[in-house]
Amino acid sequence: MTDRKSKERFIIVSNRLPIKMEKEGTSWKVSSSAGGLVSALSPILKDRGGIWIGWTGATEPVGLRTCREILDKMSKEIGYRIFPVILNQEEVSLYYYGLSNEIIWPLFHDLPGLANFEPHYWKAYRNVNGKFARVVARHSKKDDLVWVHDYQLIPLARKLKELGVERKCVFFLHIPFPSPDIFMKLPWRYELLADLMEYELVAFQTAQDRKNFLSCLNSFSKKFKTYGRGPVVEVTDGNRTFKAAYIPISIDFKGFTTMAGAEKVHSILKQYKSRLHRKTVILGVDRLDYTKGIPLRLRAFQMALEKYPELHENVTLVQIVVPSREEVPAYSELKDKIEKLVSSINGTFTTPGWVPVHYMYHSVPKDELIALYRLADIALVTPLRDGMNLVAKEYCACKLDNDGVLILSEFAGAAAQMYRHALIVNPYDIEGVAEAILKGVSMPQREKKARMRSLRKNIREQDVFWWVNNFLRVAAGKTLVDFPEKELAPILYGIKSKRDEAF
Repeated sequence: MTDRKSKERFIIVSNRLPIKMEKEGTSWKVSSSAGGLVSALSPILKDRGGIWIGWTGATEPVGLRTCREILDKMSKEIGYRIFPVILNQEEVSLYYYGLSNEIIWPLFHDLPGLANFEPHYWKAYRNVNGKFARVVARHSKKDDLVWVHDYQLIPLARKLKELGVERKCVFFLHIPFPSPDIFMKLPWRYELLADLMEYELVAFQTAQDRKNFLSCLNSFSKKFKTYGRGPVVEVTDGNRTFKAAYIPISIDFKGFTTMAGAEKVHSILKQYKSRLHRKTVILGVDRLDYTKGIPLRLRAFQMALEKYPELHENVTLVQIVVPSREEVPAYSELKDKIEKLVSSINGTFTTPGWVPVHYMYHSVPKDELIALYRLADIALVTPLRDGMNLVAKEYCACKLDNDGVLILSEFAGAAAQMYRHALIVNPYDIEGVAEAILKGVSMPQREKKARMRSLRKNIREQDVFWWVNNFLRVAAGKTLVDFPEKELAPILYGIKSKRDEAF
C-alpha cells in the first residue's frame, strides 16, 4: 500500500506510455500494457487523479488530434489521463535508437566498446527531452510530483527549468550506473551529471550504482559533500542540495503467484511435462541483447555436458530469446552467434529421444511463461550486467512448491538482495557456471526448498508496491519502511566465489 496522506497529484513521465498503439490498415489498435511498473503505478494514478506522459511508440505517422481522440477514449478505460509526446521518425532514430540505445545503454552496462558516440545524437536527445518537458509543463501544476523514469529522460528536470517551469521532479534509473572510469568516456559526461543534479531525488537500483554515481560527482569536484548513511543520503555542493538513494524495484508477487496457481497455467504445465520429460529442466529467458550473456551461458552449458557425462539425457536447457532490434547489425550478429552455438551443442550431444537445448526465438504469452517457470528445476539468469533483472524474481514467485534453484549472475542488481540463497556466479567464468549447473542439479531437496522459501519470502515482503511506497516516502521527506538493510549486499561486486576464497 502507498502512503495516502499526501494528496499531491502524481505525474509519471516515461519514454513509453502504458499502452500499445499499432496501426492496422487505416485504423489504430490500442491496448493497455501489462508490465509490473504499470500495475504498480496505475492504482496510485487513479487514487490521486494523476496522469502518465510518454511516447505512444507508434512507428506510423499519427496526427496529434487523432492521437488525442484515441487516448482520451483509452484514458476513460484505464481510469487516469494519458497524454502523448508525438515524435517523428528522425527523432525516434536519433534520440531513442541513437543516444539512448547506442550510447547510454552499452556504456551504463559496462560495455563502452559497443558505444557509438555520434555527436548529432546528443543534440537530438536534448531536443526530444525539451519536447517531453513542454508536454509536462502543459499538463501539470506547480504542486504536482513529477516522477521521471529511466535513462531516456535524464535531462527532463533541467529542460523544465529552462522553460521557467517550477516543478518537484524526482528520478529513478532502472539500469545500472557505471563506475567513473567508464562514465568518463562519455563526451557529455559533465552535462549528464549536471542534469541529474537538477532532481530533488535521484534513486538507483543498488548501493553500488549509487556509489558509482557519487564517485563520478567527486571526480569532477571535491566540493560535493554527502550527509547521512544507509539507503538515503543528502548530497550538496554548497549551491544545491538533493537526495541520492537506492531502492530496488521488484514485481507484483501476489499477481504472479495467483497466475501460477491458475487452472490455465496448470493445463499448460501438464502439456510441457509431457513434452519435456527429463529429470531436470533448466530455463533461460532473455530479450535479444548483448548485455544478457546468452552466448557465454550456452558455452557454460556445453562445458557442463562435456565435463559431467551424468548430465547426458537427464538435463534439458530451454532458452527463450525475445526478438529485439533485429535491424541493428550487432543484434543480428548476436542472433546468428546464439543459433550457431545451439546448433553445435545439439549436433554434438543429441541422442535418440533427447535434445539438450530447446531454443525458442519468439515472445511467449505470460501464462505459458509462468508455466515454464513452474516447470523449470533451475533458472539460469546470467547477464553480464543488469540494473535488476526481474526474471529472477518472477521465477521464484512462481515456485509455489519451493522446488527450484536460482543460478544468478553477481552482476545483476538482483544479486544484492538474493545473494544469500541463490547460487551466485560470474557469467564470464564459463567453468564456474558449469560447476553451478552441476551443483543445482545435484542439490538435496531439503536445501533447495530452504533456499527457495527464503528467496520467495524476500520478494513477497519487498514487492513492487513496497518499492513504490518507499520511493514516494523518500520523495516526501519521510523515512523508509520495512527496508531490511542487512539483507542487501553492501556493494554489488563484494560477492565471493569459490575461486576467490583463497584471498
